[in-house]
Amino acid sequence: MRGSATGARPDLEHLVPEYIKAFQPYIPSKPDDVLCKMLGCPRLYRLNNNENPLGPPPAAQKIIAGYPPPRAAIYPSGDAYHLRCRLADRFGLHPDQFLVGNGANEVISFVIKAFCQEGDNIVTADRTFAVYEWVALFSGFGAHLVPLRDFDFDDEALLERVDARTKILFVCNPNNPTGTYWSEQRLRRFLDRLAGRQIVVIDEAYAEFVEQADFPDGLQLLADYPNLVVFRTFSKMYGLAGLRIGYLAGSREVVDIIRRTCVVYSVNGLAQEAALAALADHDHIPATRQLVAEAKAGLTAELDGLGLSYVNGEGNFLMVKLPMNDALAYRRLMAHGVMIRSMTGFRFPNWIRISIAGPQAMSALVEALQKVLSNDR
Repeated sequence: MRGSATGARPDLEHLVPEYIKAFQPYIPSKPDDVLCKMLGCPRLYRLNNNENPLGPPPAAQKIIAGYPPPRAAIYPSGDAYHLRCRLADRFGLHPDQFLVGNGANEVISFVIKAFCQEGDNIVTADRTFAVYEWVALFSGFGAHLVPLRDFDFDDEALLERVDARTKILFVCNPNNPTGTYWSEQRLRRFLDRLAGRQIVVIDEAYAEFVEQADFPDGLQLLADYPNLVVFRTFSKMYGLAGLRIGYLAGSREVVDIIRRTCVVYSVNGLAQEAALAALADHDHIPATRQLVAEAKAGLTAELDGLGLSYVNGEGNFLMVKLPMNDALAYRRLMAHGVMIRSMTGFRFPNWIRISIAGPQAMSALVEALQKVLSNDR
């Protein structure tokens, strides 16, 4: 017989840590079919997640289209062995210097769990990719946030916020959402001043979009800085966001520590094979860069015509300041079938971030902006 406690409600007040009670969950947007039905529009242009409008490289598309259904019943490589070997060959490193995760979000968690314990903290910017802060906070650690300076990471202020319990510093290069970046000289100077006392994570999720000559290749700095960890992803340039696959690289000693926090088998087999194929494609990166450059040039000309201020840095996105509340702008643009990212959550109130896409999507955005602004003025 069941005991008298059957069906008793859990004592969440007692069970849930205080730092979880204070944390607000991230609520994703509804699927396109649901949103279109709600809005009464035939299609939705998603310009909110910085996806690649060209999709995956053709070789990866072939892998996806031909993936044999029986393979879905078989566990994938638990540590993405072949992909790590391919990455090692490509970048002149050892396979054991790489870890592959279920998107870059998972490898962020790997690093924080590997080095932080109760009372420790991380240091990063206050207006950057929020997951560094979120993972630290919902893991029970501190997050010291440093204001941006002219939309850029402030290296001096970052160093000033380091204390005896700081374990990791996160620098998004180029930064999401502002597109600003650190040159190699600046990054080396920053790493030299830390002198290996903390782990430094350089998030290069948008590195493949950057063509500036002084932009650093973090993977080539690993030999000089054993405390450096570099993040990269297949979600952005390589168009595999739906398959969720990213990776980190570092010294073998550091990666061996991080590996202890990894969840094996978290990256599915299709994602691993598609990523392998994507790396072999030599035309996809220049084609994407060309699309982004042309679309940005057209969009900024339209924004100038509308009298709007914007920040146009590196990456496949830009930020626009509106003469209205960004949440209101989000709802009004959605009514025209255009989804952007409202930036209050990034601590940029009244700004929106726009992902760069093809001509049809950009035209729909401009037309929707014109209507929204004319109604507001």
